[in-house]
Amino acid sequence: MIRWFREIRLDDRPTVGGKGASLGELARAGINVPPGFVVATEAYTRFIDAIDPRRELRRRIERLEANDTASVTKVATEVRAQIEKAPVPKDVHAALTKAYATLCASERDAPVAVRSSATSEDSDEASFAGLQDTYLWVRGADSVVTQLRRCWASLYSEPSVSYRRRLKLPEEHVAMAVVVQRMVNARCAGVMFTRSPTTGDRSVIAIEAAWGLGSAMVSGEVTPDRYVVSKVTLDISKRTVSPKLIRHVPVPAGGVREEEVPAAMQSVPCLSDEQVKEVARVGKRIEQHYGKAQDIEWAMDESGKFPDNLYLLQSRPETVWASRSQEPIAKPAASAMDHVLAALSGGLKRK
Repeated sequence: MIRWFREIRLDDRPTVGGKGASLGELARAGINVPPGFVVATEAYTRFIDAIDPRRELRRRIERLEANDTASVTKVATEVRAQIEKAPVPKDVHAALTKAYATLCASERDAPVAVRSSATSEDSDEASFAGLQDTYLWVRGADSVVTQLRRCWASLYSEPSVSYRRRLKLPEEHVAMAVVVQRMVNARCAGVMFTRSPTTGDRSVIAIEAAWGLGSAMVSGEVTPDRYVVSKVTLDISKRTVSPKLIRHVPVPAGGVREEEVPAAMQSVPCLSDEQVKEVARVGKRIEQHYGKAQDIEWAMDESGKFPDNLYLLQSRPETVWASRSQEPIAKPAASAMDHVLAALSGGLKRK
């Protein structure tokens, strides 16, 4: 039920989910990823079979209409509550506790991120980014077990259920793995896209950065600095430094809190030009590894020496522009004469 990153490849998605498979693939490719493991879908399946032996829960979800908001909300709320209060099977609890102790061998009760990794997320066809839960700076085995169950329950959040019903995904193939990963005490963090998210330009890398943990930026509480970098030369062609008034920082005992950014830092860039180029260089390497544009999360640790303190937290296929690029708006004719004949033919038909 436990799979360490070093054991995981991208094609292990059915058992470790999209996020877990990506982290394993990155680690095996030599990308700097915080160490961790995945609680595989077998654990979720054993848990869900124990509370729903007749599989009525999944059939109940499949009977929902995507546009029936009231019913989706009611069913999702009830199912999620049922999962959050159910006990975790003893063997799952024991396996998770043992793996967490191994991960924390150098620091007892070390802080970890507990991150949902659904089997249907982060594919080329659909991105479930943000639809399931992530818990940061979790300390202690009991807390990790509690957040594991909450991640499982988030598979039945209202947005997640609505999204699956719109795509008509069969519930039989939906399962949840959970990533448990050492935390990065982020000086700054952000995202990058290996093609422009606004224009689809494949020749640039777009980077966003803010102080502290990336959760403040992802939640929309802070406007990040933005950079556009040439994918070929790594020159910075555009930069926007935004006032960054708040940041998320860890609470020593566990959890995350919001604090005001010191006034002297609020309008200062999070990254030096050298750091921007290094983030872009790693993004370019990841895109080359996968062979397609990526949407990447990264963080820079407070401790350690640059660039060794730059960590990659996730990489998923870019889906917005990829879906628009699947088919041309119009198929070109074979020659100029074909265009003329097509136009004449259309004119005769209209007559």
